[in-house]
Amino acid sequence: MKTRTLGVIAGAALVSFALVAHAAPLFRNTGTLAGWSSVNREHRGSVNEVTNVTYEGGTALKMTQIHDASYGGRYHSEVMRTNVYRRGDTGFYGFAFRLQQDWQFQPQSYNIAQFIADFSDTGCDDYMPSSMVWISGNQLFTRVKQGTICNQKTVTFGNLATVSAGVWHKIVIQAKWASDGTGFYKLWFDGVKVLEQYNLNTTIADDRYFQFRVGLYANGWYDDGYMQGSQPNRSIWFDEIGVGTTFADADPAQW
Repeated sequence: MKTRTLGVIAGAALVSFALVAHAAPLFRNTGTLAGWSSVNREHRGSVNEVTNVTYEGGTALKMTQIHDASYGGRYHSEVMRTNVYRRGDTGFYGFAFRLQQDWQFQPQSYNIAQFIADFSDTGCDDYMPSSMVWISGNQLFTRVKQGTICNQKTVTFGNLATVSAGVWHKIVIQAKWASDGTGFYKLWFDGVKVLEQYNLNTTIADDRYFQFRVGLYANGWYDDGYMQGSQPNRSIWFDEIGVGTTFADADPAQW
């Protein structure tokens, strides 16, 4: 499967312009509510633009969720950008994040980023994430999704790095999104490559566009049906979120 480019070069006179356009960041956000396709706040959750805790610059996004034992729904506090990838694309995706100072580490999943699409027309799923990035205990995890929407297989990569509370961390992902065994998936944590996988399926066999979301999705509360530990109020800050065709486009440290 060939990697898509950003456009068709119509003639030799356009070559240098097309190369410059290809290298430009596709999306950047400096910790603001502006520029996103939508904001998702579920139940008692919140997504706010703040100025008192930032990675760089004057603003960051603070995502908060609150556990409610009487509530049976999901716990998303996320910002979302549509049409970020589809099968055949290759790209870089990055962001900085910070757990609250007193974050209580528990062996329960707290998702911080995901690529997701609406498959409700298939009768086999509704909104289905392909790749996700999450914290369980103090360890970083990620995954890819393979197969078809009606026959999904999840491949998980765990214990990639140790996450600390109260400090900023940086994540950059590079992926070639393929379902024919030619894909690759890489992840850098604080500038160190902690995952590099080649010759694998990195997305399902479908050509619809996926969204890119960052935020706090306390999926462990929903999936397990209860909250572990004694900290029902959880907050994570996000800043310098980027998508592009080069590492620098997505690396918060290079902005």
